[in-house]
Amino acid sequence: MDIEHNSREKFYRRPFGAVTCGTEIRLRIAVSGAGIPRAVRVVYMEDGKAEKRKDMSYLFHIGSNCIYSVYIKMPEKAGLIWYYFELETERGKVYYGNNSNNLGGIGELSFEPPSNSYQITVYNKDYKTPDWFKTSVAYQIFVDRFCNGNDDGSFLGDRQDIIKRNWDEQPFYKAEQFGGEYKANDFFGGNLKGVIKKLPYLKELGISVIYLNPIFKAYTNHKYDTGDYEEIDPMFGDEETFKELCKKAKEMGIRIILDGVFNHTGSNSKYFNKNGEYDSIGAYQSKESPYYSWFRFMDWPEIYESWWGMTTLPQIEERSEDCRKYLLSGENAIVKKWIKNGASGWRLDVVDELPGFFVKELRENVKKADEDAVIIGEVWEDASNKTAYGERREYFLGNELDSVMNYPMRRALIDGVSGKIDAKEFNDRLMSIKENYPAPAYYSLLNMVTSHDVERIMTRMGDAPSRHDVSKDYQAQFKLDGYALELAKERATLVLGLQMTLPGVPCIFYGDEIGMQGYGDPFCRCTFPWEHVDEIDPDGTVRSRYKKMIALRNSSKAFSIGDFQCVYKIGHVYGFVRRYYGEQYLVVVNMGTTEENIRVDIARFGMKTLSCVIGGENEELESADSIHFVNMPRLWIKVYKAEKK
Repeated sequence: MDIEHNSREKFYRRPFGAVTCGTEIRLRIAVSGAGIPRAVRVVYMEDGKAEKRKDMSYLFHIGSNCIYSVYIKMPEKAGLIWYYFELETERGKVYYGNNSNNLGGIGELSFEPPSNSYQITVYNKDYKTPDWFKTSVAYQIFVDRFCNGNDDGSFLGDRQDIIKRNWDEQPFYKAEQFGGEYKANDFFGGNLKGVIKKLPYLKELGISVIYLNPIFKAYTNHKYDTGDYEEIDPMFGDEETFKELCKKAKEMGIRIILDGVFNHTGSNSKYFNKNGEYDSIGAYQSKESPYYSWFRFMDWPEIYESWWGMTTLPQIEERSEDCRKYLLSGENAIVKKWIKNGASGWRLDVVDELPGFFVKELRENVKKADEDAVIIGEVWEDASNKTAYGERREYFLGNELDSVMNYPMRRALIDGVSGKIDAKEFNDRLMSIKENYPAPAYYSLLNMVTSHDVERIMTRMGDAPSRHDVSKDYQAQFKLDGYALELAKERATLVLGLQMTLPGVPCIFYGDEIGMQGYGDPFCRCTFPWEHVDEIDPDGTVRSRYKKMIALRNSSKAFSIGDFQCVYKIGHVYGFVRRYYGEQYLVVVNMGTTEENIRVDIARFGMKTLSCVIGGENEELESADSIHFVNMPRLWIKVYKAEKK
């Protein structure tokens, strides 16, 4: 008995992927070797509700396959729909559901109701994400480590409770370096003046969005322990400096996105004031504090809920109306204040730890301040179906986020280019994202490969041991060289090429464009070596590749909002077409370590004449039937532009 349903093929499911409320979907299934089934049904359910069954009608034969079909109208309320198939045969009931990887596409037959069902994301018809963001290239900056804008290298802020470090030193990584307790108070002097100073550099690189890690007043160098949401940290500058940054960046066509940390504050903050350093009455100091309702005390003042048990990060009580008015809805609420001061959006730290009602209220108020502002969430899994703290998240139904950090794609890129998975599984992972995410979110995904939380891509591509298997001391001294470094550069080039040509918004972590290395926090947060760039990238190869690929990305909307279709996925070679109106490109990547000669059929796109613009300059392919033979060196990427003739 053979059964087949492929959720990615329009023959089996039409329309493809996520749909708007009220859409009618046609589902088909092919059955052979089952005789004449007594019944063929689709079993479907709205998320969290009871199953419904609907009989499927026999349609026609294709060879030995009987095709059954059914139409289902999606609900008028946004949410997830799950479905699988149930057949009553002479041999009993059989079932067909999603595959064991839960990635969509071709499923699996079983003799019990399947544990994995197919997903349909149903979203609001008026869901819109900012168009300007979709065509951007972003650059993430950890401010203390990027650039000191003071010519003499002096520190701003006049703080006496910090450890001042020399620019080229390594960040401290163990408690004894801080005097016995890990405090993250070693600083290198980077500031907003430094970001302003380097705007021409970023413009030349091709950047159009800067995402800043937190910049509000806080004790630590990372600033995720907010002390005062209303004040730029004095070590970084002040409100006027921030406005100047936004103004000068805008003049260069660059927008600024801020990091919003609304799940917790610092214990050393004007809201909690555990250390008594602020001239406010904090929640730790008095139950009469205006901020007392902001926090969750089990036994005031010493026992309170904190982020992952870190007592320096007391958890915010999002149900507090006073807190939400201050952060979200008030006339001068924090999310509005900094948009009005020039920011173009927010990246929300640990958004999966914020309740849905809070995120919805945040979106409502950010869009009031600027309907074109972007809202990006930190989510490490498939954001379309994530469940956290017993709550199914609704990030992409139309009332919460515009985008998320695309960690699933990062993992696919790393595994694919490292040879851990073949091109078919690589495509399955990419297509699962396309299938589950609404188009407005899909083309807005923040496609990062390094961040402040993970290893730098160069280190990851050099087959460095997992950080989970080696000590911090080992990580501190580790550096790729020789063959391992050359291999890392080759692989990182492929990652970059895919990052710039696949759907979504590519995001570069400061320093990746010169080949900086480093394990996770704090080794990925080293200072940008402005005076030693040529030592890290001696022949300028890495810089040249970044500029070239960013320029390609910026040259055509085909790479940002254009259609994406896989055309080749055999072995470790992957090929796809990007199209936007009259422009068409073929991208082929050999993620394997042997040369390959492949046959690519792109007849359905009519791409008869191809000119190679990346990876084989001056190479042209001509084919009357649009079937091309492409030579692919090991670990190589080629980008062809279809010529109109």
